[in-house]
Order: sequence, then C-alpha cells, then structure tokens
Amino acid sequence: MAARHAHSANAGLDPRDVVRRIRAALPRSEIKVALHEPRFAEHEKAYVVDCIDTNWVSYSGAYVKRFEEALAQCCGVAHAIAVTNGTVALQIALQMAGLRAGDEVLLPALTFVASANAIVHAGGIPHFVDVDASTFGIDAVALARHLDRTVETRNGETWNKTTGRRIAMLLPVHVFGHPADMDTINAVATRHGLAVIEDAAEALGSRYKGRPCGSLARLGALSFNGNKVVTTGGGGAVLTDDDGIADRLRHLTTTAKLPHRWAFDHDEVGWNFRMPNINAALGLAQMERLPAMLCAKRRLFEKYSEAFSGFAHGRLFADAPFAQSNHWLVTLILDHGCENRLEDVLAAANDDGLMTRPAWTPMHRLRMYRDNPRAPLPVTEDLSRRILNLPSSPFLAPA
Repeated sequence: MAARHAHSANAGLDPRDVVRRIRAALPRSEIKVALHEPRFAEHEKAYVVDCIDTNWVSYSGAYVKRFEEALAQCCGVAHAIAVTNGTVALQIALQMAGLRAGDEVLLPALTFVASANAIVHAGGIPHFVDVDASTFGIDAVALARHLDRTVETRNGETWNKTTGRRIAMLLPVHVFGHPADMDTINAVATRHGLAVIEDAAEALGSRYKGRPCGSLARLGALSFNGNKVVTTGGGGAVLTDDDGIADRLRHLTTTAKLPHRWAFDHDEVGWNFRMPNINAALGLAQMERLPAMLCAKRRLFEKYSEAFSGFAHGRLFADAPFAQSNHWLVTLILDHGCENRLEDVLAAANDDGLMTRPAWTPMHRLRMYRDNPRAPLPVTEDLSRRILNLPSSPFLAPA
C-alpha cells in the first residue's frame, strides 16, 4: 500500500505546476531569474569610488573599521573582524578556540562544503551528525545519543572510542538562514566539554529567541559572498565578545606585524587574511540597506506562501517557533513519494529561466569525506532528496 501511495503522489506532481507557482510569486518583468544576486545603489558606488579616489583600497582604510562596527552592532557582539571570505573566518575561529591537529569537529552533514573544508584547513577532521527536520540545524537529541554511544571522557576531555581521536568542538550551522536550536545544542556541548563555533555564514539578520545569529556562541562566523544577503564581493567576518580573542585575531590576520611607522617586524606566523578597504566599502553600504532587504525577503516568502497555497505535493519551509529567519534561500520541500521528480522539477524551472537548485550534496557523500566519522544520518539523507531552493533575491519583492 505504501509503495502504491508513493507512486500516486509521484505521478500527480506536475513540474510545470511548480514553475507556474514560482512565476506567480515573482514580478512579471523578471524573465530570467537568478537564485540570489546582489543589486547595488548609490552609496555602494560612492563608497567604492571614494576608495579609488583616495587610494585607500587595501585593508588599512577607514571603511574596514566602519564595516566591522556596523556588523558588531547588527549582530549584538563587541567585535567583528572582517576577513577575506567565510571559509577563512571559520578556519581562524576554530584555531582561536584551541583546535589541535587531528582533533575531530562535529558538524551537520547537511551544509555547504566550506564548513567541512574550514575544519580541514585548521588541522581538524570533520565528524558528521544528523539534522532536525524542523530547523535544518543539528538535531541535539540525536547528537546526544550519538555521543553517548561513541565517546569516553579522559582527563576532562571527550575522545572518540572508535578513532582514538579527541572530539574538541561542535560547529552548528544555520542552514539557508534558519536558526538552529542553539540552546539545546549548547547544552549538549557543555555536557561533553566541547567548544562551540557558530557557523552563521548564511544567517546575517536571522534571530534566535530574539537574539541575533552570530552572537550565540563564544565565536561566530559570517560570509559575504556574492550570493549572500549582504555582499562585499567576497569576504567574511569573525564575531566575538572576547576582547583578547579579538585583539589576537586582528594581529594574526594582519601577518602578525608589530606596530611601527616603517619597520617590518613580526612576532609569530600570521595570515594575510584581512578584508580590503574597497570590499568593506561595498559591505558598509549594503549594511545600511540590510533592514529594507530583510523586509523585502520576508515579503517574498509571503508571496511564495500564497503561490504555493493548496500545493498538494510539498510545503515551504517556515520559521521554527523560536526563530526569525532572514529567508536567505526560500525552500520548497517535496512530499515523500515525490523524490524521483525532483530532477524533473529542477529541469523544468531552469529551462524556464528560473534558477532553482537542490540541497548541497551531503558532506558524507563527497569523495574526500566518505571515510570520515559520522553518526547515523537518516534525516539528512531524506531531506537532501526533497529540497528545492527557489529564487530569493530581495529585489524580487519590491515594496
């Protein structure tokens, strides 16, 4: 009976109906529609031209400080350290938190590859865990069960009984801008003595129980890639309330150069990771428009909700009760039984000029991570076959 029901649901899904519903939510003037693209206004141009006219294009210019201050205020933290990209932000946050070579870091298997890559760049080993279908973030209950089976405590540290490696940290991700349930995740981390690094790369402007994402752990990371809500072209930032960590990050990401008017003295091996002034100028102007863009993205989500009202083969992914998402990428989840039509829907939408995409390939399926430690991943496997991201640029819902 279950197999016949699945076949019936599958057969009833018409990809052209999905395309019509997407089109119904969008302005008629938009023929070819990207998944998420930036648009720039007068201040973006003025600030970038100011960098060029004054020759302050590298990281020493004033826009870097102004951009960092705007980020810190928006995210409710004391410090934001702007760097070259979101992967770098995660990498240095992990290293600042005390990651040692060969340590394992727990993270969701449903995430962008940069989350796992940053762990490797920092000398660690990704250890994949499952997600909660109601948030797309780490399932704290499943995580606790996995750790109870997998780890032992030695001298106050958590060790993987199977691999013999220390499990040092937990890297929750706010997938597609939806806040993970950080209180329950942090509680599990505290019980096992794990440091928490908050991957808020997609969640600038999202809030968890009224608190800004990026402020929910000792260290957080943002991304400003061209497809994010706020872009600097490329770029990222580390967020923290810890004055000492912030000072050390600013020093290390600027090649660990000691202050001097002309001498080039460096006191340790550092990185050339600071964001250039010209990128920060773009980001500052974008931050000035962030409240309006967040409102526009919520309007777009509401338009999609209307367009998919009565859709019998799936649902839009909505905020959890404790969350206010920035709706970075609006997500349609196809019903069980419709998994085999996902490629047909993607083809129909993209053929019509609507850029849609599936979820990322889960991390444990990527060739370089197939042998990494992992928990059972039934929800990740299930969701990855049914997720469809819809065009989500804020200008698609004008006021």
